[in-house]
Amino acid sequence: MAIFTKSKLSRIADSKAGYTQKSVILSEARSFSNKYSAKTSIFLSHSHYDSEYVKDTVVLLRKMGVEVYVDWMDDNMPEETSGNTAALLKQKIKENDKFVFLATNKSIESKWCNWEIGFGDAHKYINKIALFPLKDDYTDWKGNEYLKIYPYITESDYAVDYYKVVFPDGKEMSLQEWLNS
Repeated sequence: MAIFTKSKLSRIADSKAGYTQKSVILSEARSFSNKYSAKTSIFLSHSHYDSEYVKDTVVLLRKMGVEVYVDWMDDNMPEETSGNTAALLKQKIKENDKFVFLATNKSIESKWCNWEIGFGDAHKYINKIALFPLKDDYTDWKGNEYLKIYPYITESDYAVDYYKVVFPDGKEMSLQEWLNS
């Protein structure tokens, strides 16, 4: 599985938005509560320890014309996690068209993220769920074989600024096409 590096993701987000525009895009994302302005909406599962990379991922995806739901940007989420938090997360996973799991070491270790991907799997099926693998370097994942059953987002080896979704059976499609399908 091809892996995005954290530094590469930050460079991509900066180039897509410009450093000063990142805060504007994130402010717009914060106001997202339902999918009104975009054709597609995404529930972004992530570890709160990866907040900087969550921001870069939001910038990349919003520049592709989709809305991105991030729980800590939602003023309706409880400050402390509870059963109500789980109920709201279930509702948001169902409401959003797609489910993207920002797969970092921290998110893979998170009980909440593993719960979210399990719930997302049950409600989004293989064509509406994707991993966004992110590491410090270009090494592959070890010990999390269950993640290999999901499509994943990667860069093209041949075209600059072209991202694709690769399915477990080897089928590929552009990220833009996947987002709009």
